[in-house]
Amino acid sequence: MKSTSSKHKNGVHKSIQPVSKPGWLASVKREALVLGLLIAIATVAVYFPVRHHPFVKYDDPYYVIDNPHIKSGLDWDTTAWAFTTFYQANWHPLTWLSHAADVQMFQLDAGGHHETNLGLHVLNVLLLFWVLQQATGYIGRSAMVAALFALHPINVETVAWVAERKNLLSMMFFLLALGAWRWYVREPRVGRYAMVALLYALGLMAKPQIITFPFVLLLWDYWPLRRMVTAGPDVFSAMSPAPGFPARSFLWLVKEKLGLFSICAAGVVVAFLAQRSGGAVASLKQYGLFIRLANAIVAYARYVGKAFWPTHLAPFYPHPWDPLPPLPTWQIVAALLFLLAVSALVVAGRKHRYLLTGWLWFVGTLVPMIGLVQVGNQAMADRYAYLPFIGLFIMICWGAAEWAERRHLPRALLASVSVVVLIVLTALTYRQVGYWNDGLTLWSHTLQVTTNNVVAEDDLAQALMEAGQPEEGVKHFQAALAINPSDQDGNLQIAQYDHQHGHLREALERYDKMLSITEDSSNRAVLFSNRGFVYRDLGDYVRARESFEAAMALNPRNFRTWIGLGVVTQKMGDLSLSIQDYSHANQIHPSDIGYLLLARALEQSGRKDEAEAATQRAKLISPNLDAARVVADGLIAH
Repeated sequence: MKSTSSKHKNGVHKSIQPVSKPGWLASVKREALVLGLLIAIATVAVYFPVRHHPFVKYDDPYYVIDNPHIKSGLDWDTTAWAFTTFYQANWHPLTWLSHAADVQMFQLDAGGHHETNLGLHVLNVLLLFWVLQQATGYIGRSAMVAALFALHPINVETVAWVAERKNLLSMMFFLLALGAWRWYVREPRVGRYAMVALLYALGLMAKPQIITFPFVLLLWDYWPLRRMVTAGPDVFSAMSPAPGFPARSFLWLVKEKLGLFSICAAGVVVAFLAQRSGGAVASLKQYGLFIRLANAIVAYARYVGKAFWPTHLAPFYPHPWDPLPPLPTWQIVAALLFLLAVSALVVAGRKHRYLLTGWLWFVGTLVPMIGLVQVGNQAMADRYAYLPFIGLFIMICWGAAEWAERRHLPRALLASVSVVVLIVLTALTYRQVGYWNDGLTLWSHTLQVTTNNVVAEDDLAQALMEAGQPEEGVKHFQAALAINPSDQDGNLQIAQYDHQHGHLREALERYDKMLSITEDSSNRAVLFSNRGFVYRDLGDYVRARESFEAAMALNPRNFRTWIGLGVVTQKMGDLSLSIQDYSHANQIHPSDIGYLLLARALEQSGRKDEAEAATQRAKLISPNLDAARVVADGLIAH
């Protein structure tokens, strides 16, 4: 019996063997299983050190450590909160539920949370291998794409950072949906289409980075499924449709995906509302259209550079216009010319469909994160490359393999070069994993590989503070202010440092200065509350109370503000109101200090039984009652 198809030069189906050759099928399966197992083992080996890493004080507190909803574990209240909150300027309920499930299993043992991230990354690697191999028929090339994805150091940020669980989860559903799409087109049915739509929706509920999925499917139809009719110098024109799939026009394929495009539109709206509600979307006044376009052009070129030369990786790259001078014009022009040249070469070589698919995959899937809608104040981010780089890896692997075939190079030579490349990437990835070992190492390295990085200065300063080196920490806060005098974190931390060291007037001046330039209501609430404690220490109880009331008006859910208000009203002799303030603080967030202060106010009011009950409550929840008593004494003594 003859084979049903022959080998195509653009590297789509290597061969479709007849069913009457079970030995060949078994050999193919064994090869795929062995390669998949080797890639999985290498991935686990290079990333296993994260098992011993702590949480990073960079979003991890908001996502896990200090998040009361997540810390309560997986229950109905957490589930309801996950589906209804825009907390951290995101709507990703599946991500919240994933973190809650980890707390349910591992509590706050960071190692368990890191293991989940690693497990999801390994799963994504194997899914990518499977999806590519099933769609193209090529085992070796698909394995190499998966290996690059597994071991490229730019993905360390996604795997080693617990708060980036959302990246891993959304990618998992993306790859499952991509694999299900081939299942659908082989035998179109409503149920199969619904499965693709469900997986896509679940991915969006983990992170909206996969919003471009319907567009990726159009590329997937073009190559490797080859369902799209094209004209011109294409080896698969309308006269040679792909085996197994009927040829369709571009318009027909777009109409086929209207249901998915509707999910895409809904996802865009929800993501924008979530980002805007958290104040994460920058205004055009802050970042004008030209600034956004210029940064996007340069960022695209920098991403390509990091794909081939993955050094100087960092968790935060400062935006060149925040607040520094703009990018040099030559950089913008050079980056634009580079992108246009690559695009022109890809179009010229479109007879090799994988080039156009890979390039448009890279460019298109980066659009939501490239800064045209500026979220945050970073210029780019390593985690944003997790999905887009697959397109570049496809171009590299298929292009290198075809180039070697045209020159009749031995397969062993290409395999040897591939192994060398992977060994180098593995070494770089292992080193990059080490930088995430702790905050001091991470942010010290970041300052070495970036310049004028306010975020890195602030975070290193905070890490030094927590390590018992406050003087060194203050130096880095001052360095942050030298770059950006309006830096919120730097000013706040130096003011708190001055307050703790008795420099009350200096702290007060800094708080007043920040209040004059801060517009965000939540930040203003913190500043007013801190200023209230400074006035309390100065003995100016009237102004202290005014500050606490101003903070409370902006954020009535801050228990620390209610405690401060209770202390001031108690010092002013209004025990009745003070008891109400302490009680309100404990309703919002029960604390040992809050209950001890409440007990003292109750005792002074002659309500001894209630005072004893409050003291017992403090004992029940306090990890260190003696230390809590020292703090409570200090608050009342001033």
